[in-house]
Amino acid sequence: MGNSKARDRKTIDEWQGVRIEPGESRDVHLAVGESYSSLTVKIPIHIRRAPLDGPVVFITAALHGDEINGTGAIRALIRDEQLTLLRGSLILVPVLNMLAFDRHSRYLPDRRDLNRCFPGSTTGSLASRFAHAVFNEIVLRCDYGLDFHTAAVRRTNYPNVRADLTNETVERLAEAFGADIILNGVGPAKAFRREACKAGCPTIIMEGGEVWKVEPTIVETAVRGAKNVLRSLGMIDGELERPAFQLKIQKSKWIRAERGGFLRFHVGPGDIVEKGQPLATNTTLLGRERSVLTSPFPAVVIGMSTLPAVSPGEPVCNLGRLPRGTKPAELRRQRLKEDGLEERVSEDLSSNILVTDRPKRG
Repeated sequence: MGNSKARDRKTIDEWQGVRIEPGESRDVHLAVGESYSSLTVKIPIHIRRAPLDGPVVFITAALHGDEINGTGAIRALIRDEQLTLLRGSLILVPVLNMLAFDRHSRYLPDRRDLNRCFPGSTTGSLASRFAHAVFNEIVLRCDYGLDFHTAAVRRTNYPNVRADLTNETVERLAEAFGADIILNGVGPAKAFRREACKAGCPTIIMEGGEVWKVEPTIVETAVRGAKNVLRSLGMIDGELERPAFQLKIQKSKWIRAERGGFLRFHVGPGDIVEKGQPLATNTTLLGRERSVLTSPFPAVVIGMSTLPAVSPGEPVCNLGRLPRGTKPAELRRQRLKEDGLEERVSEDLSSNILVTDRPKRG
């Protein structure tokens, strides 16, 4: 898998005065600013070089400081003694947004979203300066990138990859990751992965799970995907682990509450649903039915609210429209037949949501 856009970039041989030789692993730090107490804020980074030259890949998490499932995954990669690089280099960053992480917050102290500030500048806001340091010292050293995210607060996401499928290199990276759901899109303006791709560093993100948690099956999915990507680049040994199926979703839609009330969910994250299938029943606090939300098209449940109390207009289920000709019942049978990680993830995430009257999975 090659990088389709040639560019000048910094090397991995030296990190701010620290020499990293082929075959070495080093813990280093990146200064990204100063705190209110004038102390230097540094991001801890683990760099691993193979004996042979090859692709340089960054894997980052907690770009939003409360999204730490990816932090758990990267820590697992760092501690994995069986992860032997044959060629190339890895830049592993468990927490990218240290200022937000320290506050258990999505946002920086200046209330900006770091993921809307790339590539940043040296003279802009706190967020812009932070973004500039990250972009220049991490992204511009790399050939490829993986960035781990979760759903926003009070929501959960079934693991999915988000990628610009109009870029052939990005598409191959997304396919290699091995998630069964891939959402097509370039990402918001000034987002990390969008700007990295523009700079010639093909980058994808994985979304999975909830904020403030390290969920075992989400971590397992992220680790498997990262290793799949490294295998596809010839950086480590082994065969790619594939899901039972892989869907490329072109359109997604949040289904919103029509009335205020208390929801009774009928589906869980990752479920494959038919057109017209009930998603949730809205009731009064005494359990009297007010309305039923149904799927407007055959879909996969990408994300859900974890808060059953809603007011009109609040998001309930994020549905990805299935590609034309896809049969939901067949997809459900394939997933059950494989009895793999995807089925376990779906069951685990559903345990955080009270799901009643759920249709048969087969």
